[in-house]
Amino acid sequence: MSKRSPLMCALLLLPVVLAAQVEIPYRLAIGGYRFQFPRDHGSHPEFKLEWWYFTGHLRSPDGREFGYELTFFRNGMDRVYSSESSWVVRDLYLAHFAITDVKERKFSYFEKVNRSGPGIAGTTVDGLHAWNENWSARQDGNAVKLTASADAVAIDLNLELGKAPAIHGANGLSQKAEGAGHASHYYSMTRMATKGSIRIRTASLQVIGESWMDHEFGTNQLTDKQAGWDWFGIQLDNGVDVMLYRMRNRDGSIDPFSSGTIVETNSTTQHLRSSEFDAAAARTWTSPASGVAYPLEWTVSVPNRQATLHITPLLDNQELVTTRSTGIAYWEGAVTVSGTWEGKPVQGSAYVELTGYAERYRPRI
Repeated sequence: MSKRSPLMCALLLLPVVLAAQVEIPYRLAIGGYRFQFPRDHGSHPEFKLEWWYFTGHLRSPDGREFGYELTFFRNGMDRVYSSESSWVVRDLYLAHFAITDVKERKFSYFEKVNRSGPGIAGTTVDGLHAWNENWSARQDGNAVKLTASADAVAIDLNLELGKAPAIHGANGLSQKAEGAGHASHYYSMTRMATKGSIRIRTASLQVIGESWMDHEFGTNQLTDKQAGWDWFGIQLDNGVDVMLYRMRNRDGSIDPFSSGTIVETNSTTQHLRSSEFDAAAARTWTSPASGVAYPLEWTVSVPNRQATLHITPLLDNQELVTTRSTGIAYWEGAVTVSGTWEGKPVQGSAYVELTGYAERYRPRI
């Protein structure tokens, strides 16, 4: 038998390699999606992009106030290999963790990025469990347990599910721009009673408060003309919650596919079109870290609910410069709310996210 050359072996194996590299396209987010819970709290690997956002306001018995953010991202890679090995990189997992310490006027944030792999980072498809090293979010019955620690801060929190999931958009679809697929499937758990502990340096404090969770999955949300968004997750003391997002175009205009949702005390929802609300900022703050100017001190109005809400940050500097993970700078912070709803005085708390002011929002993976 003649000895085959390395080149001949490579040529003989080439059809096998090519057969294993049949690309499987990711699904686009289109209308008609029917949510099923608790299944849809889990991961959706048939879509390219997915994230779970937890934010909340906490207070200790002595009156100290904190805001927190814990976010898990899944970014699907090009799906060209059929191998079932647990070491195949099907997804990259990113995570952000931030604490706003109002008393100390200090904002701390941290980030992680890891490949998929046994015990490193991942998500499950049959319910909520997302983790990135020692940061995790896991549903246990009617509660979600959050844990994260980094340097001098840590959280160990239990969140009760509270209101039913609020599904945003219409027909199971949250449209972000014109055209099929420029959308996501998106819902929120807008009011979850929260208790647990927070560690600040060597001090461990018991805390209570309320949290908000966003879960969103899709494949190709934005268009080339869009720059980013302004997002508001508002919890009012009358029991009403409000989600709003404004999609900003690169020319400074607001995309007409911007929208929002009002979540009533009984979990019923009202979809808001972009023409049914307005948001305007009274001033800007310039970050000493990135040099980016962010709009702050917002006034949000919803005329058909006789609502005018003034939104004030607990700290101006709540910017995350995530050069190691998503590769962008964005502002996401704890704010207070005051104003009127249906003509009556209200107060509340909220989180605001501002993206695309430093650059067009595209995660650099």
